[in-house]
Amino acid sequence: MTAGQDTLAGRLAAVRSSIAEACRLAGRDPAEVTLLPVSKTFGEDVVREAVALGLRRFGENKVQEIQAKATALAAEALDWVVIGHLQTNKAKAVAKFASEVQSLDRLDLAVALDKALQAAGRGIDVLVQVKTSPEETKSGLDPDELPAFLDALRAFSSLRVRGLMTLAEASEDEARVRACFRTLYRLRDSARQAGHAVDRLSMGMSGDFALAIAEGSTEVRIGSSIFGARAYKPAR
Repeated sequence: MTAGQDTLAGRLAAVRSSIAEACRLAGRDPAEVTLLPVSKTFGEDVVREAVALGLRRFGENKVQEIQAKATALAAEALDWVVIGHLQTNKAKAVAKFASEVQSLDRLDLAVALDKALQAAGRGIDVLVQVKTSPEETKSGLDPDELPAFLDALRAFSSLRVRGLMTLAEASEDEARVRACFRTLYRLRDSARQAGHAVDRLSMGMSGDFALAIAEGSTEVRIGSSIFGARAYKPAR
């Protein structure tokens, strides 16, 4: 660890530098890749420190964490993004607290979210999570089901479908990881050709974001490389 990287500010700077370098190697403009800091498991004090560094948008796996943090940090007017598997019974809470869902993967969830959002008078951006990995532990829509699912989502006016999301295979074999990202890129292109405005590709995390950027990611979801281990405490 280099000097300064034992702090949140240092780690954030290092991640931004790594993203820029990955873009350079891929022949891409760093402005094409958005950073989504993933604050799951970290308390409001850590998020406040991140806000002080200029971060305004945070990814969370659990809706109950979003509820707690959004309430505690209401004055900051932050954007909370659901990136974890979402149960339909959490739709009302999502409609109240979240600004975006990146893990939409089934029709019953779309129905529940749309109903809750319509009642709340809101609309949110959503990404469709696609299962590109063979691992049973990974969630997501089957790639073959994506065209029909995107067509069905046109019926839900509160859900603004902006792109696709995936989790790559947890493998030391770069070719296998890249294949997951490449699959999502191709699915995105096919969906565009079918008339869907799905420009965003949310793919890549702390361990594989450079490969994701090389394969066309427009957004990387970074947790531990920014926030450190779960035992991390904010500087006083």
